Amino acid sequence: MYIYLYLNIFTILFPLLLSFDKKVTFYKSWPYLFPAMALNGALFIIWDVLFTRAGIWGFNEEYLVGVKLFGLPLEEVLFFVTVPYACVFIYSVLNAYIAKDLLQSVARPVTYGLVPVLAVLAVFNIYNLYTSITFSLLAVLLVIHLRLFGTKVLGRFYLAYLVHLVPFLLVNGVLTYLPIVWYNNDYNLGLRIVSIPVEDTMYSMLMLLLTISIFEGLRQRQAVKHFEPHLV
Repeated sequence: MYIYLYLNIFTILFPLLLSFDKKVTFYKSWPYLFPAMALNGALFIIWDVLFTRAGIWGFNEEYLVGVKLFGLPLEEVLFFVTVPYACVFIYSVLNAYIAKDLLQSVARPVTYGLVPVLAVLAVFNIYNLYTSITFSLLAVLLVIHLRLFGTKVLGRFYLAYLVHLVPFLLVNGVLTYLPIVWYNNDYNLGLRIVSIPVEDTMYSMLMLLLTISIFEGLRQRQAVKHFEPHLV
C-alpha cells in the first residue's frame, strides 16, 4: 500500500492543475518558486537525514514503495517538493483573490509575541531536539523575515499559514495516525493534535516561511532589476 506516495500526488495534483488559472497565473512565478523550493528542500532534507539517523523519527516500510534517496524514502524527498509547492500556491491564490492584506495590522504584534514564546520553549526543552531545534529556528527566521520585509509579506503569510492548516491536518493526520511516519517522544513535548506532534505545526510554519521568504526575495530582486533600466 503506497499510501505516502498517494498523499504526495494528492497534495500537488490540484495546485499543479490550477497553476494556469487566469487570475492567479501561478506558473509565471515558477522562476522564483523553484529556486526557493530547491534551497528549502536541500536544508530540510539534510535535517531529515540527521534526525532519521538519530532515531528522532522514522518511517513504516509497509506504506512505502521501497526506493530510497540520501537514506530517506523517496516519498519523504518528494514531500519537500509537493508540500512547498502547494503551500506557496495557497499563498498566491489568496493574494490574487483577496486584495486587502487582512492580517497586516496584527502581523507585527503576533510576531513579537510568538518569537519570545518559541525561544523560551526551546530553551526549557533543550534536550527535546525536535522541539528545541524547530522552535529556535522558527524564532530566528521570524526575526530575520521581519527585518528584511517588515510586515509587507508577513500578514499575507500568516493568512496562508492559517488556511494551509486544513490540508496540513488532513495529510499529516494520515501520516501520523497509521503511522507512516513515527516520532520518538523522547525528543518532543509528547503533546499531540490527535496523532500529530504539536511541533509539526511549527515545523510546517518554518518550512512555509523559509520558502516564501526566498520566493518573495527573488521576486523583489527581479522587480528592482526590471525597474532600474527605466531610471537611466
